[in-house]
Amino acid sequence: MFGYNAITMTKRTVFFVSDGTGITAESLGHSLLSQFEGVEWVQHRLPFINTREKALEAVQRIEAVAERDGTCPIVFTTLVDDEISSLLEQAPVLCLNFFKTFLAPIEAEINIKSTHTVGRTHGRTDSSDYKNRIEAINYTLAHDDGITDRDLSTADVILVGVSRCGKTPTSLYLAMQFGIKAANFPLIPEDFDRGTLPGTLKEHKEKLFGLTIQPERLAQIREERRPNSKYASLANCRQEVSDAEKMMRREGIHWLDSSSKSIEEISTTVLQEIRLDGRASF
Repeated sequence: MFGYNAITMTKRTVFFVSDGTGITAESLGHSLLSQFEGVEWVQHRLPFINTREKALEAVQRIEAVAERDGTCPIVFTTLVDDEISSLLEQAPVLCLNFFKTFLAPIEAEINIKSTHTVGRTHGRTDSSDYKNRIEAINYTLAHDDGITDRDLSTADVILVGVSRCGKTPTSLYLAMQFGIKAANFPLIPEDFDRGTLPGTLKEHKEKLFGLTIQPERLAQIREERRPNSKYASLANCRQEVSDAEKMMRREGIHWLDSSSKSIEEISTTVLQEIRLDGRASF
């Protein structure tokens, strides 16, 4: 749901239609829809629309929604087959085909005709990137929350910060989306008492990136995990966050506040700061 406004709210239906998974159409569509406040988007993803029969079924479903709502649905597509795409364009919808919008100008600029091959994106990436991403996911799971310090030399990045500041979801996102081997270690009171990073992390300081969080937000998150505990108390959260930030400053570790940032924003910053953006497998 995008642009929620409790005072004036318009409800509209949007479809993401693709001959593949629909994730690309959905991601691009979300970027556009997020610009409109006061609209509740009722969303439907229709993946694997790769035959005329499936396209006709999709059109029937979309037309039924249009008749029910009394408004024109918005359809985002990444369909490359002209015949299938034309079926949707003839329906009573606003049909926005990302491939048609962008392929023609690129063809004109480079003077090469595109293949218009269904599923081309996945076919190109699976052979080279899929194995890397699986390996990165396995590595990240094995190195979550300081489970082990083995093979840290092969990590692309090591996230550090207090418990529950967002290290695990960020690590998994980096692995799943970009094939980045991301380990993560919690900074704990014992580290602060010693006044130094654990020895295993010192050896890989160039790979460290820190996450911090507003104490109030941290207390809220921890309270859901361990209600009425010292671990979740605001006073303890303030102390841990303060100590962690002091340590990261002292050790020269780049860090950011995750309190109001999405995993996507955090991950992009990590990629840039550790200079991994050039090797990430998009």
